[in-house]
Amino acid sequence: MSTLVQVLIAFFLPPISVLMTNGFGLQFLLNILLCLLFYLPGSIHALYLVLRDR
Repeated sequence: MSTLVQVLIAFFLPPISVLMTNGFGLQFLLNILLCLLFYLPGSIHALYLVLRDR
């Protein structure tokens, strides 16, 4: 998938992005927790996970 699409999904739907990138695991659960507490930390975490592989 193109990086631009992954970044957009990471910003608007962070848990979906983490699920597509890393699968179901600790990072996914952490991202859901971050999104429930505040939306911005969840987005930043998802962007980090998407862009660290590039």
